[in-house]
Amino acid sequence: MFGNLFEEEEEEGFSSLSSKGRVVKGVDEPPPPRGKSNLCGIKNQGGTCYLNSLLQTLLFTPEFREALFSLGQEELGRLEDKDKPEAKVRVIPLELQRLFARLLLVDQQSASTADLTDSFGWNSSEGTNQHDVQELNRILFSALEHSLVDTSGSAFIHRLYHGTIVNSIVCKECGNVSQRQEDFLDLTVCVCGVLSLEEALWNMFVEEELFEGNNLYRCAQCDRLVTAAKSAKLRKLPPFMTMSLLRFSFDFAKFERYKETGRYTFPLSINLRPFCEPDSDYSYELFSVIIHKGGCYGGHYHAYIRDIDELGQWEPPENVQEVHEPKLQEDDPLSILMAIISQESSKSVLLDQLGQKLMDKIGSSWSKKFRKQYGPIGKFLQSHSDVFMLVSNGTRVALKANLPSPDQHNEPPTAPDGGQGSHWFDLNDSTVTSIRESDIEKQFQGKESAYMLFYRKTQLHRPAEARNNPQYKVPTHLVQRAQEENVKLQEMREKCEATNNTVELCLHLASSYRLENGALQPVGKEPSENPALSFDRRKTVGDLRLAIYQMQELWEGDMALTVAKSLPAGLHLYNTLTDDNISLNSAGIYNNTDLFVWNGRDVCGATVLTGAEWEPVLLTVVRPFLGEDAEPAAGGGASGWRVFPPDDMQRTLKELSLRDGDALLVLEPQSFDSRSVRCDGHEAVLCTRSFFVNVPLTCVQHVHPERRRRHVKTMFFSQCLKAMLEAVGLDGSCWHLRKLDWCEEVGEPLMDEDASLAELRISNGETLVVTEGHLPPKVPRLLFESFFQYKLCLYLITFGYLADDPVGQVEISDEATLEDLKTQVHSNVWSDVCLPTIGFMRVWQLEGSRLARILRGQQATLRSEAFTPTEVLLNIKMGVPGEKSYYPAEEIVWDASHDSSPRSLRSCLAAHYGLSPDSLLLAKHQPDKYTWEEISNWTQQVSKKKKKKKAESLLGAPFHLKDGDMIGIKVLIMSLFDLYIAVLSQLELPL
Repeated sequence: MFGNLFEEEEEEGFSSLSSKGRVVKGVDEPPPPRGKSNLCGIKNQGGTCYLNSLLQTLLFTPEFREALFSLGQEELGRLEDKDKPEAKVRVIPLELQRLFARLLLVDQQSASTADLTDSFGWNSSEGTNQHDVQELNRILFSALEHSLVDTSGSAFIHRLYHGTIVNSIVCKECGNVSQRQEDFLDLTVCVCGVLSLEEALWNMFVEEELFEGNNLYRCAQCDRLVTAAKSAKLRKLPPFMTMSLLRFSFDFAKFERYKETGRYTFPLSINLRPFCEPDSDYSYELFSVIIHKGGCYGGHYHAYIRDIDELGQWEPPENVQEVHEPKLQEDDPLSILMAIISQESSKSVLLDQLGQKLMDKIGSSWSKKFRKQYGPIGKFLQSHSDVFMLVSNGTRVALKANLPSPDQHNEPPTAPDGGQGSHWFDLNDSTVTSIRESDIEKQFQGKESAYMLFYRKTQLHRPAEARNNPQYKVPTHLVQRAQEENVKLQEMREKCEATNNTVELCLHLASSYRLENGALQPVGKEPSENPALSFDRRKTVGDLRLAIYQMQELWEGDMALTVAKSLPAGLHLYNTLTDDNISLNSAGIYNNTDLFVWNGRDVCGATVLTGAEWEPVLLTVVRPFLGEDAEPAAGGGASGWRVFPPDDMQRTLKELSLRDGDALLVLEPQSFDSRSVRCDGHEAVLCTRSFFVNVPLTCVQHVHPERRRRHVKTMFFSQCLKAMLEAVGLDGSCWHLRKLDWCEEVGEPLMDEDASLAELRISNGETLVVTEGHLPPKVPRLLFESFFQYKLCLYLITFGYLADDPVGQVEISDEATLEDLKTQVHSNVWSDVCLPTIGFMRVWQLEGSRLARILRGQQATLRSEAFTPTEVLLNIKMGVPGEKSYYPAEEIVWDASHDSSPRSLRSCLAAHYGLSPDSLLLAKHQPDKYTWEEISNWTQQVSKKKKKKKAESLLGAPFHLKDGDMIGIKVLIMSLFDLYIAVLSQLELPL
């Protein structure tokens, strides 16, 4: 509705570069090659980061990748035949094979998933809508299983990912056991109220649920209600175990969703023996973590993945200067208290000083920030006894010894960073970077935290030939296809590189120029066209000289190449290229550089001075016209002119600060003081004692260069204007005065003709411009609109647009009230319109031809309060979910007198529609640009580090909300049901 609101990064566009030194040839640049990691990322289509993270995890699951590649074209068909009605082509697995082959073998920074999402049946809007990655995982596996029916790969998803849980209920009376077995694709584990993955698994598969009291179980063998115990165990463990963390919960008190950001640990390796029935393989190791950054209504996904086959090139991350103070999650009191304690030299803090240290750390007290949610600080410490402990007879609090400090990242003993073996990478859409294994601990808590965990059995060993071999088990036709694509990419890069390094040079031959007044001028009235030369700037100056020699076959003698520049005075030469062994790029030769080709000494026998210090200046020499009837006057000079004394005749033009376009007025000493000057221009400048007046020369034939008049500050504006007009010989009433602003530009007119110069703040030396024309009217333009059945107004409104012609005019005092104005309009203009009361009439103030604001306050005068809005009338348009249309617009009055922040507006609209504020996205319509400008989420407007910072006001920059503005609403309540239907319909399966 407002564009790609969930767009996290720009598309990897490759438009032609127009930077300095490059030639825009209109040739599309190829995608850049892979980076230092030698791994390929995936482009984001606007909101497909969740899909990219899951696809990268599947790609770096070698058993999944090889099982997919083992399916040949004889089973899946050929994508070239998918449009043939008689052919059976399994599009989804074929497109997935191609994508994996490109990610493994094609030398490009990132690959596109457009073909794959097209095979899902997605439309253009699906790429910009963000969904849940756990739900996508289930839907994608379901679509693959349906697509691979009757093939040799029909069961590989089930074999790799499906496990079995057995639920048991044991009767406490007779010991009868009732069991029910169910399959699982992934385990959904609880996060709320749990500190670790092991604790969540213990609650699921070790703790028993008792049926007792009013909640008894009916035993089939006892045939009555009995006490029983319910438990669950893992019966069959798959090779790959997927854990989905329930980060998102629902607050029934606030009736809104929220994200769990507390500390939740998970191990790099885990033994599932306590949670299983007897089995042979219990040990798993972590190889992928999908991370979610943001809130419950939107955010960004990326993945930490272990490169098992060592396909990438791991390099130690750049060591940033570490700060001892850790980056705190200020919404999480656990991390704050741990940071405070860990930074103490004694690794402990006095209990009675902990609150003060907390305030010093975050700028807020515990009672103000956390007490309402977590209770007293002592109770919070007791509830986290696994983290904190009391020492020194209960007077100090410290961290337990087995917990790492928040500001120290200790390497796990299993696989130290930088050692031999597979390494970890952060795959974030198009970007792939190396990370340390210890960085995983940063995803235990916070708004950016782990969301899905992928474990593999430690007994799964990879063959030696798979290491550092991206072509391992890839079908031959896909390898050949990737090689062909690499050849094309290399050709495109070479062509693009040559194009980007080709510069256009403009050659100026010495035979076509002559030296005149210190500047090179073309020979002849019509200058000849200078030859142009396209040349590779990576080549040397000697190569360029040789190329010019070959162009100029008749050239004799030495050839010098000098950088030139066209100035207003003519062509000027700067530095000469003397070193033939350096490249043009090193010599500072860029696109459209002018080169002067000559012998290096003279041009047509005249010596040419080169360098910036010898730049010529173009000056205009003015000779005055001395009128015969001019009256003599003492003194001389005019505004803007500066007299050079005889001593300045020995100074250079640069020292005199003369620049191109300056004018030199040449006067004889005797005529300067006794003659008037008549200039052939568009205006003359008169100088008086109090001010300056600019008068068009079309109205004046002879003007004395200086006339002095005294004007006292008590003189009225009209008297001053009349005296000025008489001084220059003008008459008539169609003149008014304007002041010059600080930029020496003509400003606003002086409106109050009855005011004195002092009241208008006219000071000594002010410049006033006499301008022809009457003053604009001082009566404000008002617009009237009826709320009765008819839309009647002085300026007709049609869908927010005004009619060109006014309906009528009203004259009224500015001391009159708004009620008086409405009454007069109703009586004089709308006398034939039946309105119940004037309360059904709305008065708008116009700025130009646009509605500005509504006049409010029936008893307020037109001069004061009526123009100061305390409420804003907004036009609201809500988008229809799933469609590119809106519900009918409606008007809502927003009280912005106390709070004009985005949070206040979002709360007002949420209360009106009965929705949660977090579920609304707002944008203001910009009619001038025909675009929507998004109003950022209100939860991000409050500064966490500076609580006293004033919240952003929508009445100020950049939104400037006012009456009549249009606000669009998009509701962020989305589901993957439509996505599931689209996939099934593509497979032609019954719903």
